[in-house]
Amino acid sequence: MVIHSVTDPLFKAYGRVVEGYCLDGILGALAKTPVPQNTTYVALEPTLQNAQGAQEAGEAFFGGMPFQMGYCNGHNTKLNCLEYHRDSEFNLGTEDFILLLARMEDIEDGKLDTGKVAAFKVPAGVLVEVYATTLHYAPCHVHPDKGFQVLVALPLNTNTDYRPAPGPNREDSWLWARNKWLLAHPDSSEAKQGAAAVLTGINIDIAGDL
Repeated sequence: MVIHSVTDPLFKAYGRVVEGYCLDGILGALAKTPVPQNTTYVALEPTLQNAQGAQEAGEAFFGGMPFQMGYCNGHNTKLNCLEYHRDSEFNLGTEDFILLLARMEDIEDGKLDTGKVAAFKVPAGVLVEVYATTLHYAPCHVHPDKGFQVLVALPLNTNTDYRPAPGPNREDSWLWARNKWLLAHPDSSEAKQGAAAVLTGINIDIAGDL
């Protein structure tokens, strides 16, 4: 699989590189978070939320709306699922990491072919905004010995427990948590837990492309 850079013009359809903010305090706090052999996600991490510069940055990211700063850390090379929110997500890593991305317009008849997924490498210390119309999921590592530590900044309460009764719209069956619509590959553990298995094609694994 071709791994593009977020500086490549192709990334403009999925997100943007964000400049101008002092991120040293956030990066310092992020560097102290654990890196497991699999992946772990924490929606709100107090040491990130209270890091130097975090309040100013978070307010700017979301225009004064309540926000949360958490992380997704670990080791990963597989797609497994794609998710989207009703707003942008901001990511920042202590090491280089890779995002596997698709666009909402790639969903056809309630399914998405994984052949539509593109890979983008984000350099360490570079902040990116992933647009609300971009499907994404857990980052992938670049360096197997280091793994990844990635900031996940979102509106407050995103990805927290919420599972309403099925609604009349097809998207309602994809709602997996608060402000989190999830499209799973049949091979994923999420599908086995009941997530909608609507990704077709191979479950992408970039291990051989690193």
